Amino acid sequence: MRIDYRLPSLLISSIALVSGCTMGPDFQRPALQTPAQWTETPTPSDTGHAVAVQEPVAPAWWNSFGDPLLTTLVARAMNSNLDIQAAAARVAESRAQFKQARASALPTLNGNASYTRELQSADGVVGLLESSGSSAATSTNGLGGRESGVPTQDVTSSGLPPFNLYQYGFDASWELDLWGRVRRTAENASATAEAQEEARHDVMVSTAAEVARDYLTLRSTQQKLALAKQNLAYARRTVQLTRERAKHGLTTDLDVANAESQAETTAANLPQFEQQEAQLINAIGLLLGEYPQTLAVQLREPAAIPVAPPRVPIGLPSDLLRRRPDIRESEAKLHAATASIGAAKADFFPKITLSGSVAIQATQFSNMGSWGARSYSAGPSISLPIFEGGKLRATLALRNAQQKEAAITYRKTVLSAFQEVDDALTQFGTEQQRRDSLAASVDASKRALDLANQRYSRGLTTYLDVLSAQKNVLTYEQQWVDSTATVSTDLVALYKALGGGWDVMSDSGEARLANHVLAVTSSRNAAQ
Repeated sequence: MRIDYRLPSLLISSIALVSGCTMGPDFQRPALQTPAQWTETPTPSDTGHAVAVQEPVAPAWWNSFGDPLLTTLVARAMNSNLDIQAAAARVAESRAQFKQARASALPTLNGNASYTRELQSADGVVGLLESSGSSAATSTNGLGGRESGVPTQDVTSSGLPPFNLYQYGFDASWELDLWGRVRRTAENASATAEAQEEARHDVMVSTAAEVARDYLTLRSTQQKLALAKQNLAYARRTVQLTRERAKHGLTTDLDVANAESQAETTAANLPQFEQQEAQLINAIGLLLGEYPQTLAVQLREPAAIPVAPPRVPIGLPSDLLRRRPDIRESEAKLHAATASIGAAKADFFPKITLSGSVAIQATQFSNMGSWGARSYSAGPSISLPIFEGGKLRATLALRNAQQKEAAITYRKTVLSAFQEVDDALTQFGTEQQRRDSLAASVDASKRALDLANQRYSRGLTTYLDVLSAQKNVLTYEQQWVDSTATVSTDLVALYKALGGGWDVMSDSGEARLANHVLAVTSSRNAAQ
């Protein structure tokens, strides 16, 4: 057989053409002007307040609270949280879609094999051959020859007798990406996969913040419950004292009733705090992928509210653009939208496909290895859109509008991020001042209660002054506990606004976190 060398030449020429132009705009990262430094709330250095410093943000910021149990809970949530697992599944989906899109740029090769039993119609091709004087029955390699397994006979009105047909071969096809449609589609899929990865990081940041916030609120609730129990014990002792004084005529039954009312009012707060405690334990369990009350034994024991460290690293404003996952996600979506414009533009141009096939075909199985049973075909095909009813132009307009929307969304995401950080910094600083004022109020209310008790025991005032002083102490103590917890939760909100926490699980972060948890657990066991 004479080999036609024009086909390889055509393939080489086509490969050279593939490196041609790519339609559409290339993605450029938006250039934004960011503040040179954060706006910090002035805080005197001698107040003992936590101070924000422009140092790199620690990946595992929850370690700064110095609470091993909190560190363990966050680590468990990073590995077991169902929202994080669902986000990871979406990442796997988007990566698979990217591989699908990338595969479109490669040639396809398929193998096939078949066996058929056929009967040709006399009114079909066989009849046409007969009328033109052809004799398919006398061909030595055709469908009617003895060598093909079909008895030699003239074509009659009944057509050829039934015969067997064996064949196998390969089909190949390759779309030449002359205008970059496939490349832009793959670029879109790659950027979409990157956006999903950043969305997963954002879920990790939110999960770590939610675990820390619920844990801090739990400790605050437990401390308020302990205060309520202390005040209840004090109120009941006061009831006993008032009853003794009433027996000796030193006070009235009205004072006894007021004391009893105050004790019952204090007791009424206990179920509310106990309910909040159970709900917070369940909330933490859900974040860790556990059933309700699974963590009750571990979390029911009260502990102090973790406090903020003296120095809080917040990094530079320019770092925020690369650290916050939602900003990176929005940027990736803008990239994907930009790439889709190129794919839409490429649809206006012809699609050229190279296809070919090689096959072996025979009517006897024993002839499948013979050289005369071969067949092949090869050649290009072209498809040019001529009339689509405005569909292509509408698609391009849609992609341009989507890209514009993505650019606006990106800018809004950046501005919202800076607003969140600035608000969190302000709230973190002012809440520390409020906490100090409440601490002073607690001290003053306790002194007032001591004075009221002294005056009441001397008969210089009524029991109403004592009740009022007791209420003030309980109110200010609970407000101080709330404010102490709020300072810590404000720090959590600040770290979340800064985008901290996701990079602890990237690359070697998982091993680093696991080693840290192991070290914390070992130190706790040694302490016990």
